[in-house]
Parts: sequence; C-alpha cells; structure tokens
Amino acid sequence: MTMTALQPAEYDRDEPGSAEALPSASVAELLAANINPRTGLATDYLNHFNEAIMLLELIPDMPDCFELFLEWQPLSYAEHFIKSNFRARDLAIASYESANHILRSEFDAVVATMTSILTAVGEAMRSVHQDKTRATLAEQAANWVKPLVGVAGGIINGRDQESNVDDIMSYAAP
Repeated sequence: MTMTALQPAEYDRDEPGSAEALPSASVAELLAANINPRTGLATDYLNHFNEAIMLLELIPDMPDCFELFLEWQPLSYAEHFIKSNFRARDLAIASYESANHILRSEFDAVVATMTSILTAVGEAMRSVHQDKTRATLAEQAANWVKPLVGVAGGIINGRDQESNVDDIMSYAAP
C-alpha cells in the first residue's frame, strides 16, 4: 500500500468539504484549538495511538503490562474527542467531518492500518502465554505503529512530502 501525502493545492482550497469552508470557525479559532486550519485535523487524536505505543514499550521490561495494553480499545476520531477533555472537541469533530474527503480518506487509511496492527497484536497476546513472546509482539508492533503515527502527523500538519507506508514498515522490521 503506497500513500502519497497531498500537495496543498489538492486540499487547501476554499470549497465544500475543506477545513477552510467551515462557516462557524475562523482560522484563529482553529489555531487556538490546536486544529490545523489547512487540513481541519488535530494532532490530539494521535495521543490515542501514542498511549498504545507507550504500553507496548513497557511490556518487554514489565511483562504484566500486557494486561494494560489489552484494555486499549480502538476509537474513531469522533469517539476519541467525545471521551476526551479536549476543550474544543465539538470543533475538532466538525472540522474533521468538513475536511477535504481526499485528505480525510488518506488519514483514515493510516488510522485503519494502525488500528489493525494494534488489534491484531492484542488478539495475539491474548492467545500466547509466554512473556518472551508477548515482549516480541510488543516490540514489533511498536516498531510498526510509531512511523505510522508520524505519517498521520504529517497528514494532519499538511506536510508536502511523499510517504510510502511500505518503505516505512520495512525500516521498522527488526
């Protein structure tokens, strides 16, 4: 799967479905809420995945932490903000829903990949009984998901770079 980051001209237009088209939020309001006004996305959502990575990184040194990782549940963008204390959660959700559909599809694909990895690793950890096996699973999953969080951050921040998820995943393999 190859994902190419969008160029600003592809999503930075004032058209329906772009963050710029939000009638209820000014650029200043979006910036104050830590929502990228060009993309309509907020990096706060990535905290959900960073939490899972942190738990995975604890498992090799503290094997009992696998139980905490198993409590992690996937959350959609809206679910994350509904459950969070993010001060502008309604604006974050509305901005996401109004974001350019191409940009949002690219972002959602990366999120789906991270969620799939974390869910599969959770299922695998439930079925194994050796700490060493859980530690290996945890290390591999963290190495796969960390770069994807960076890709998602790049999409949120509207970076003008190409990202090839397959290349990133190959670098993460031990």
